[in-house]
Amino acid sequence: MDENISVGKYSYRLKQIDNDGTFEFSSTIEVDLGIPKDFQLSQNYPNPFNPMTKIQYTLPVDAQVTLQIYSITGELMESLVSEYQTSGSYTIDFDGSNFASGTYLYRLVANDFVQTKKMTLVK
Repeated sequence: MDENISVGKYSYRLKQIDNDGTFEFSSTIEVDLGIPKDFQLSQNYPNPFNPMTKIQYTLPVDAQVTLQIYSITGELMESLVSEYQTSGSYTIDFDGSNFASGTYLYRLVANDFVQTKKMTLVK
């Protein structure tokens, strides 16, 4: 799995090694990771989680980004991101080990885009 890659074209191929040490390469596959077309905040995965989950979002343009965790009553619990980011796709790991079981909200603000989703921590 490639992590923390940026926009661009990538080429992949597999190397199969047999028990006798011989090997063979598969044909090359190209993947084009163009700039996202829309702002998007994805549902965290896994959900429900204990205690780790991933939050993914995409930015079609450079933006000042904040990603924050709130209790179900609206209390700010943690700020995961608060910085200027370039366009692209991002994945943030959230560790809820210091939080009580329950439903939490995570909110992404990027320029004029605002979206909130629910996640459930089960211990």
